[in-house]
Amino acid sequence: MTVRTSTKTVTFSRPFVLRGIEGVQPAGTYNVETNEELLQTSIPTYRTLSTLIRLPGRLGSAALNQVVDIDSAEMSAALARDAKPELTVLREEEAERQEAYWDSRE
Repeated sequence: MTVRTSTKTVTFSRPFVLRGIEGVQPAGTYNVETNEELLQTSIPTYRTLSTLIRLPGRLGSAALNQVVDIDSAEMSAALARDAKPELTVLREEEAERQEAYWDSRE
């Protein structure tokens, strides 16, 4: 099995939340590592095995940093939300809350 690893740097301009990570993460620059496996096909194709994000250690924690396995699609969606103007994000969140409210009343 051939595995390739790529590393990229992502920057969040606002605090963000991802499943699998406890709490809200501060705005900042983060290193993300993606591990992919080469599939045995006629055209070279890779399948993602894991996407890892390096988080700084929390205040009061003995750990210098933490590596967490995340969903790459969820991270991409969080980066897309982060790139939108803040007012747009707030409007979308309010629309989602209202939709959930009305769905719960049915």
